[in-house]
Amino acid sequence: MNLLNKSFSHIYIEKEAKEYEESKKIFERFPNSQIVEIDDYKEIFSKNNQNFSLQKRTPKLILAVKKENYLYEGAKVCESFGNENFYYSSSILNCVYDCEYCYLQGVYSSGNIVIFVNLEDMFQEIERILKEKSMYICISYDTDLMALEEVTGFVKRWYDFVAKHKNLKIELRTKSASIKVFKDLKPNPNFVIAWTISPKKFAQEHERGTVPFEMRVKSAKTLIDSGWTVRICFDPMIKIENFYEIYGEMVRETFKEIDSKKILDVSIGTFRISKEYMKRMKNNRKNSLILNYPFQCQDGVYSYPLDENSKMLEYMKKLILEYVEESKIFI
Repeated sequence: MNLLNKSFSHIYIEKEAKEYEESKKIFERFPNSQIVEIDDYKEIFSKNNQNFSLQKRTPKLILAVKKENYLYEGAKVCESFGNENFYYSSSILNCVYDCEYCYLQGVYSSGNIVIFVNLEDMFQEIERILKEKSMYICISYDTDLMALEEVTGFVKRWYDFVAKHKNLKIELRTKSASIKVFKDLKPNPNFVIAWTISPKKFAQEHERGTVPFEMRVKSAKTLIDSGWTVRICFDPMIKIENFYEIYGEMVRETFKEIDSKKILDVSIGTFRISKEYMKRMKNNRKNSLILNYPFQCQDGVYSYPLDENSKMLEYMKKLILEYVEESKIFI
């Protein structure tokens, strides 16, 4: 989905955010949007009785100033890839894509998109911490930054910021194919681009708005061959009919195109979600076969029964070992 070809009908903006350059640039990109001033983004984003799924079809844009919580400690359901001091940041809330299994629908009551225009304040907080220790930050945790790059320019700004700090490593996770921003940039090993790869038909049916399997793999290959540090993520894996056949084909086709010796590593994981989010997710998608699977809850996290979980992971690991050494596989 190219947001420049699908304008937001409304842009809500906090009065405090009006004078930021990021806000002015976004207004220029969407000249036909109706601008509505508000005092606090939560007036729109956090109000009760919203329809997440309906709003995802025609999302509104909200521009705000982030005043606290620039960083969060990495969640236990997320992989740190052996990095110490694991954090994630939220410069944007919500994603332009609409994946059926996405945890964001369990976190937020709104399907609208919030862009925090004061990215520089987040950078200052990170620099304060970097004086004491190195950091590993997932910057695309609550959104797909690359899919929104033509709107925000945040990926380029993060790239420039990382280049100034040798003890900072970031991961940019994406299902996008919008790699134009990297064309004239020099690869930096501390700037990790991680592609979530899903089976062809599954992506078409359950990852609304995302680019097809072939485009993700092609984009990853392009950057890998250009010297960028790329991670391949088969995560989350979803238990679907003919799972082993379909996911096996996906792995083989991925490494038919991508030179496995050139990638940083591979992440594999099954669907898992915090207990507190699952109820809202099911309410949003009452007819979802994915979400209504008879999951088991262990330590506050829903996932597949342990024997199924192990079988799925072992199958994928065995397949991937044909292409990637074990030390580069993270589960």
